[in-house]
Amino acid sequence: MNYTLKNFLQNLLLSNISDDDEVELIPIITAEAEDDLPTDTLPDELPILAVRNTVLFPGVVLPITVSRKKSVKLVRKAHKGDKVIGVVAQKNSNSDDPTAEDLFEVGTMAKILKMLVLPDGNTTIIIQGHSRFKIEEVTSEDPYLTAKVTACTETGLNKKDKNVKALVQSLKDAAAKMLKLNPEIPQEAQVALDNIDNPGFLTHFLSSNLNVDVAQKQALLEVNDGMERGTQLLEMMLREIQLLELKQEIHTKVHTDLDQQQRDYFLRQQIKVLQDELGQEGPDQEIERFRERAAKKKWPEPVAQHFKKEIDKLARLNPQAAEYPVAVNYLEFLLDLPWNEYTKDNFNLKRTKKILDADHYGLEKVKERILEYLAVLKLKNDMKAPILCLYGPPGVGKTSLGRSIAESLGRKYVRMSLGGVRDEAEIRGHRRTYVGAMPGKIINQIKKVGSSNPVIILDEVDKIASDFRGDPSSALLEVLDPEQNSTFMDNYLDVEYDLSKVLFIATANSLDTIQPALRDRMEIIELTGYTLEEKTEIAKRHLLPKQVAEHGLTEDDVKVSKATIQKIIEDYTRESGVRNLERKIGQLVRHTAKLKAMEEEYQKSLKPEDVTKRLGPEIFDKEIYQDIDTAGVVTGLAWTSVGGDILFIESILSKGKGKLTLSGQLGDVMKESAMTAISYLKAHAELLNIDYRLFDQYDLHIHFPEGAVPKDGPSAGIAIFTSIASVFTQRKVKSRLAMTGEITLRGKVLPVGGIKEKILAAKRAGVTDIILSQKNKKDINEIPEQYIKGLHIHYVDRVDEVVKIALLKEKVKNPLKLVVTEEKASADKE
Repeated sequence: MNYTLKNFLQNLLLSNISDDDEVELIPIITAEAEDDLPTDTLPDELPILAVRNTVLFPGVVLPITVSRKKSVKLVRKAHKGDKVIGVVAQKNSNSDDPTAEDLFEVGTMAKILKMLVLPDGNTTIIIQGHSRFKIEEVTSEDPYLTAKVTACTETGLNKKDKNVKALVQSLKDAAAKMLKLNPEIPQEAQVALDNIDNPGFLTHFLSSNLNVDVAQKQALLEVNDGMERGTQLLEMMLREIQLLELKQEIHTKVHTDLDQQQRDYFLRQQIKVLQDELGQEGPDQEIERFRERAAKKKWPEPVAQHFKKEIDKLARLNPQAAEYPVAVNYLEFLLDLPWNEYTKDNFNLKRTKKILDADHYGLEKVKERILEYLAVLKLKNDMKAPILCLYGPPGVGKTSLGRSIAESLGRKYVRMSLGGVRDEAEIRGHRRTYVGAMPGKIINQIKKVGSSNPVIILDEVDKIASDFRGDPSSALLEVLDPEQNSTFMDNYLDVEYDLSKVLFIATANSLDTIQPALRDRMEIIELTGYTLEEKTEIAKRHLLPKQVAEHGLTEDDVKVSKATIQKIIEDYTRESGVRNLERKIGQLVRHTAKLKAMEEEYQKSLKPEDVTKRLGPEIFDKEIYQDIDTAGVVTGLAWTSVGGDILFIESILSKGKGKLTLSGQLGDVMKESAMTAISYLKAHAELLNIDYRLFDQYDLHIHFPEGAVPKDGPSAGIAIFTSIASVFTQRKVKSRLAMTGEITLRGKVLPVGGIKEKILAAKRAGVTDIILSQKNKKDINEIPEQYIKGLHIHYVDRVDEVVKIALLKEKVKNPLKLVVTEEKASADKE
C-alpha cells in the first residue's frame, strides 16, 4: 500500500482528535491484514475497554480518546504490558460506568499502536483491530472490566471464488457511487478503496465507515459467515445510495431558486442585524412571535382558524402599508384575550356569609338573596341565572356589595361605570374599517383582568343615555341575556366570545329610566337605605376606624361615643347611605389630627356637645312630637329618600264660602288624597255630628309645614282626614299618636310602603301610638323586635276606626264656635 500509518496519524492528530469519551473519529487503513489472527493468539482473558457510538472491526485502525478512570487505568496498564485489549461497544451510550449487562457479547481484540497524553489531560490511543471474540464470563469489574473470551469462528472469503469476486466488485461499485454522491468524503478515500485486495478486510473497512447506527454495525460484526456479512453490507449500502440520490434530486429541483433565496436570506439577515443593533423587531420576527403565542392559546377552533387567516394576511402585507399596524394591533388584542382561561371559584357559602357580614352591617334580606343566588350557581355550575340589579339610593353599598361577592368567590373584580355612556360602540366596539376603532368596554375589561369569568359591576345602569349614535342599553340586552351572551359578538373582535361565565351585577339609583326590555332581564333587589341604628353601627365598625387610619391616627388618639355619632346622623346628614356621614366623621378626625400634629393638648373622647364646636351649627332640625291643644293638627309618617320622618298636617277654618286651600309644595298624589278625604268627610258628616251646612260657610286651609320641601306620595290620606275631622269637630287628637295610610271614597284604609323607616322615625320622635292599615301587619312582622319595642300599633280597615282611636271625646280648650247663620238656615228650610 501507498498509505502509511505515519501519514494518517499526522493528519489525524493535527485536526481530528475529539474530546468526547470513547467516540470513533476516523477509521484508518494501515496495511492489508489477515482476515483474523490465529485463534491460538487470543488470550483466555482480556481487559475490556467499553466504547460508545462506534464498533471496532478487524484490521481497522481507530483513534480513541479515553477519560473515564477505569478506562485510563486499563489503557495505561495494557500499554506497559503486551498492549492487547478487548474493545466492546456499549448498548446504552449514556452509561458512564458500564457493567456486563450494558455491553454487547461480541467484540474485537485490538492492539495499542500508540498512546498520547494531550495537554488537556485526556489520553488518546491509536488501536488496530485483530480478531473477533465472544464474552463468556466477566471475571472482574475493579479496577476495570476483565472477561473470559473465546474466539469467533470465521468463514473466510476466497478471492478466486466467482461469487466472492462479484460481491467484492459490487461493494466497490456501491462505495464509489456513495463517494460520488457525497462530496463531503475526501477524494483520498477512493484511492484507499482501490488499493484494498483482501475481501474480508474490504467488508470490515466498509462496515466501519458506513453511516448507520451502532446496533446495525454490531449486527455486521456478529455475523460469522463472510459471504453473508458482505451481502448484508451491500443491502445497507444500496439503501444509503437511494437516500443520497433522493437528496441530490431534491437539491437539483430547488437549485434554480437557490440564488434568489440566498440573496433574500442574506439581505434579511443584514436587516435583522441592523434591527437588533437598533433594538427593533422586524416584521418576520413579529409574525413568528405571534405564531408562537398562538400555539399556546386555548381558543376554540373557529377562532384559531380566524387567527390563522388574519396572520397569513399580515404576512402578505407590506410593513410600510397603512393597514399593517392596524392588523398588528388586532392580532395582539386577539392574543391578549383570556380565551377559556378561568379563575377557580370558591363556593364556600359560609365564608361568603362571613365576608358579607364583615363588610356590610344590616341589609339582611339583600345578603340572604345574594347567598341564595350563589347557592344556585354552585349547584348548577353555570351562570344561566337572572342578572342581579342592586337598586337603591346613593351610598347604601351597592358597588361594595359587588366587590365583596368577587372577593368571596375568588374572582377578578371589574367595575364598569355606565353613567353618561351614549354611544352603542362603547358596549359593542367599533368595526375595524373605521379609523381609531376600539373594542367595547366589556371585552376590553376582560382583557385587562386576564380572566374569562370575572365579576363585572355595571355601575349606574340607569344613567345610560342614547342619541343618534345608538342606544347602549339595547346593546346591553345581549350581554345580560344568559341565553345569548355565550355567543357575544364584539364588532371589533369580529368573532364570538363566551360571556356566559361572567357574573354581571348591575346597580341603579332609579328604575324609571331603565329600558323596559333591559329591566326585564334583571332581578331587582332593593336596598332601601339604613336606619339610624344601622348607621350608628356602621359608623362605629367601619367608618370611624377607616377615617382614623387614613388620617395617621390610632384608636387611642380619638374616641367617639354612640351619642356623638347619632347627633352627627340626625343633625348634620339627611341621606339613605353613609357617604355624607363618613365625610362628617372625617372632618371630626381631621381636627384631632391637626391638634396632634401641632403638639397641642386635645380632648380624645368626643361628646355630642363637641360636635357643634367642630362641625358648626346643626344643618337639619330633628322633628320631635309636640303636644298641641289646637284642633286640626295631626302627626303623619312619611318616607323620604334619606329615611323616615314625621310630618305635621295642620288644618284651620275661617269664615267664607267653602273654599279649599292646600299649601306646603304638595305633589299631585297628595292633593288627590286631600280631595278624597274632604269628599268622604262631607258624605259622612252625620257620623261625626257635623252640620253639613258648615262646609259652605267656612273656608278650609290644609297646610304641611316646611313648605320649601317637596312632599308627595300615597301615604297621608288618613292623616289628612283626621286633621279635617278634628278641626270640624273641634276634638283634640290623641297625644303622641302618628299615622300613615291611604283612604278611598268608600272609607277603606289602604296599605302603604316604607313602614320600617316610618316606624323608626316615629320612635325617634317620641311617638308611642301608631295607626296602620291592617294589611301592613306583615311589614311589622319583618322588623326586628328591638326596633318596635315600646310602640303600641293599631291596625285598622276603615276610616271610622281611625276616628275612634285618634280623636278624643272632649273638645279642645277655647274651641272655635262653628255656627250656621240664620239667613242660611231659613233659606235651607224653604
